[in-house]
Amino acid sequence: MSSIGKLFWVWTLLGTGALVVLTPLGVVLITSYNGPAGWTGLNYQQAWQQGDFLLGFANSMVVALGVTTLQLITSTLGGYALARLEFRGRSLVLVGVVTSLVIPFPLLVIPVFIVLKNSHLLNTYGALILPTAANGFGVFLLRQAFLSLPKTLEEAAVLDGANQFQVFWRVMLPLVRPALVTLSLFTFIGEWNDLFKPLVFTTRPQLRTVQLILAGFQEQFTSNWPLMMAAVVIATLPVLVLFFWGQRYILQGVASTGIKG
Repeated sequence: MSSIGKLFWVWTLLGTGALVVLTPLGVVLITSYNGPAGWTGLNYQQAWQQGDFLLGFANSMVVALGVTTLQLITSTLGGYALARLEFRGRSLVLVGVVTSLVIPFPLLVIPVFIVLKNSHLLNTYGALILPTAANGFGVFLLRQAFLSLPKTLEEAAVLDGANQFQVFWRVMLPLVRPALVTLSLFTFIGEWNDLFKPLVFTTRPQLRTVQLILAGFQEQFTSNWPLMMAAVVIATLPVLVLFFWGQRYILQGVASTGIKG
């Protein structure tokens, strides 16, 4: 097969895949503008007001940013320790981190609920942020990122008089920026789309997140498809914008953190 023929089939497969992925999104968008008298944007105005999405956006932003910040801290410290520091039991800790990747969060809901209840954190932002403040995926991702850097960089910094923290903060951390951005995007998007924690750990209407509001909205307007689709677009738009903005960082982060060591 000629190179032109191979290129044709590659583009055909990619185009088919894109069509399969984008068709549902197109249906949602078209339906959201459907009205009794034709296309209208009033569905978005009505959905925003009746769903109280302003409150949901504020709560989801607080939770997503809080979890993302804490995961960046715990993942960078844990990843650097597992990649560069020599200590007894390091291999065992790494096994525990990797094992945690296959344990779904719903399996831990009962002990987490008991801890939150005994700590008087139910119905607070703490209940939505602290249970996922550390994540095995983030620790492993940053470990791989730090392992990809040559040790000569640290040795040169030590010879210049830098201590361990200065090596970590001024030399190593800036070099794993793609991995940090990748982790930030994955974490923020995951928390923005999370329905489980708000549903289980909170009952106060003041703490409703976007996904809780969207779930209630769907129950209330089951037969009004244009209004429901408008609500779905509103809830999804921030995630889409963030993803398209950061997709190049995701590619860089994944490419620079291959399985190693």
